[in-house]
Amino acid sequence: MNSVSPLATQYGSPKGSQQTENRRTPSGHHEQRRVGYQDVTAEGETDEVDKLKSKLLTAWNNVKYGWSVKMKTTFSRSAPVYLLGERYYFRLDDEIDRFQKDFVSRVWLTYRRDFPALEGTALTTDCGWGCMIRSGQMLLAQGLLLHLLSREWTWSEALYTHFVEMEPIRSSSPSSMPLSLATDHSGRHSQPQTHCSRAPYGGEVHQNIVSWFSDHASAPFGLHRMVALGSIFGKRAGDWYGPSIVAHIIKKAIESSSEVPDLSVYVSQDCTVYKADIEQLFAGEVPHTDTSRGAGKAVIILVPARLGGETFNPVYKHCLKEFLRMPSCLGIIGGKPKHSLYFIGYQDNYLLYLDPHYCQPYIDTSRDNFPLESFHCNAPRKLSITRMDPSCTFAFYAKNRDDFGKLCEHLSKVLHSPHAEEKYPIFSISEGQAQEYASAEGQQSSSHPPVCRKKGPMVKRPSSDEFEFL
Repeated sequence: MNSVSPLATQYGSPKGSQQTENRRTPSGHHEQRRVGYQDVTAEGETDEVDKLKSKLLTAWNNVKYGWSVKMKTTFSRSAPVYLLGERYYFRLDDEIDRFQKDFVSRVWLTYRRDFPALEGTALTTDCGWGCMIRSGQMLLAQGLLLHLLSREWTWSEALYTHFVEMEPIRSSSPSSMPLSLATDHSGRHSQPQTHCSRAPYGGEVHQNIVSWFSDHASAPFGLHRMVALGSIFGKRAGDWYGPSIVAHIIKKAIESSSEVPDLSVYVSQDCTVYKADIEQLFAGEVPHTDTSRGAGKAVIILVPARLGGETFNPVYKHCLKEFLRMPSCLGIIGGKPKHSLYFIGYQDNYLLYLDPHYCQPYIDTSRDNFPLESFHCNAPRKLSITRMDPSCTFAFYAKNRDDFGKLCEHLSKVLHSPHAEEKYPIFSISEGQAQEYASAEGQQSSSHPPVCRKKGPMVKRPSSDEFEFL
């Protein structure tokens, strides 16, 4: 069953867009029109009133989620920041510059408007419903940057964009620890990091990766493709997507693409990572797919999990932060209730994230040297860990078997740390293979999320299940 936001009509959701309103024309007749779509008149011209409404809805959406050109987040200079395996101390100016360069280099994917209509619909924007897909796209983009370039790569233009000023954190959000994003314990970046030596090559790959997420039907990881793959799991354009569904959509997108044949995606079953199944991917064996692929030399591991019942259970804080400190961590897709975010680091008890809730105009990436600025964010934001929604998906990257072995060893230490407060680990690692089975009614294997059923009377979902649809 699909979850619909009570504010859907404010943000152009198809659910709200299908409502009609009667409007009196100058001649005195009543005109019935749809709100939220770009209607076309009999002469084929776009309704300018609808265009204006769309812009107003976009502006309201941006105000609703606090976006502003002057917005800035303050960090404590006494607490380290961990960003996707890298650690930064803001006591020195060069550390601030290095953090700026690293943060701005992350690919930022947000709501867009005025893109080619999604197949079978009149929708030209995902404003109000596509935030979880955008968060999943950002996670996949980070995996592709790590796979095709390296964790050390940074965007050459990152330092030339306007960046927020780092200031001591306010008393309302006390911090006694260093600000950290996923940390690297090797300390190899104690000196200021220079731009990657592969800058020309890296710039071209970076631009290619961004173009793969463009909002048109031919982009392998764009919104149109993700929505099309979502139909396999009973999802349509305008529906809300949960982090587990998006994990499986990412897997299907990689399996069906030709851009990265040496990369596979594994989605854990029942909060268990089965080593033998991942070993098959390293060997190039991709079970349960009709596509022909080469050897999977690298694997993105996605682990859907739930960290509590109705709300986030604070006993998982330590483990969650330890994940973000791992160099192999790609981040977490989740958010707060009804509001998807992509978490990429933390400081003390605050998560750092990229927010997709900002509607920008469509960019035609087929043009040579298309502008990249709107695909990068210069304003880091924070959220208290305790406000995090319990439904989320963790992501890790292993380049080869050796990396995977080290990853499993590290994960085992974190999951079973004597300092952890939780009685049961977030997920487990098994030496064997997942057993495939189906129910007598012919339901799907447990390797896939359940498909939404359309038949029969609709039953109200328990409130705890609603958190899946962020």
